[in-house]
Amino acid sequence: MDKARRVPDEACEEDRESALRKTLGAIGRFFASFFEGLRRLGASPAAMISLLILAFWFLMAIFGPLIAPYSPSHQSIAERFQGPGLHHFFGTDRFGRDVFSRVVIGSHTVFLLAASSTLLSLVVGTVVGLVSGYIGGVVDELIMRFTDILMSFPMLLFAMLMLGIMGPSFVGVVVVIAIVFFPRIARVVRSDVLDLKTKEFVEAAKVRGENAFYIMFVEILPNTLGPLGVEAAVRFGYAIFTSASLGFLGLGVQPPTPDWGLMMNDAQAYITTAPWMAVFPALAIASLTVAVNFLADAIRKLGNGDL
Repeated sequence: MDKARRVPDEACEEDRESALRKTLGAIGRFFASFFEGLRRLGASPAAMISLLILAFWFLMAIFGPLIAPYSPSHQSIAERFQGPGLHHFFGTDRFGRDVFSRVVIGSHTVFLLAASSTLLSLVVGTVVGLVSGYIGGVVDELIMRFTDILMSFPMLLFAMLMLGIMGPSFVGVVVVIAIVFFPRIARVVRSDVLDLKTKEFVEAAKVRGENAFYIMFVEILPNTLGPLGVEAAVRFGYAIFTSASLGFLGLGVQPPTPDWGLMMNDAQAYITTAPWMAVFPALAIASLTVAVNFLADAIRKLGNGDL
């Protein structure tokens, strides 16, 4: 009797080990495709330039305090509104603070805001999309109608409304941007799940008796990583622009934290007398946003086989 009971248990264990090998194989194929994609991106000049710009700002975000010649909060009334020169590469602002140092160190705030909000929206959107697409029925209908309501609001207007209620803060900006973005990510994941849940490997997992959690996160999720990677790149670019816009409107991170959008807000009253206060933060925002968008477009073309 015990021997008869052990045989099904051993067969079930073998099935689980086989499923684990398949999952690890799928993850391995993803990383192999990732490095192959990097090689193919090298054939696109626009993609490589975008990647170099992104890498430049990423290094600034990490090593900014070592590169910046001044503290971003150091004030010198005697040096107010100095134009770009040898001592202050990007000039100084109304408090005599070095604009170059604030742009360099401000990149850390920009990256941290964009990365945190993108990661949070990816996690929430992925879970919502998996549940909605796999369970279906009334649950899917309710979730999709809720996301429709969120997506019906203009992104910036909705973010302003939420921050007006919550109050401007770093955490508030991250949460609000994640709320704005997760419905779009959920729809992308749901679309993939609706196709994948009818595949043979999912049916095999059901036959083995695997629960819904295992099927969604072990069987289906690894096969959605490609589209999720493209969506993450797109959302990261939007997060940079949205956080800068909120900073410009005074709803982002608050002084004295160096932030590109906040710097442009400070500069608007002096745009004619000290244009460098606005020009350099604006160039930083534009260069990073355009680079991320070009890179996201290249990744999308890579996925479609057009690159």
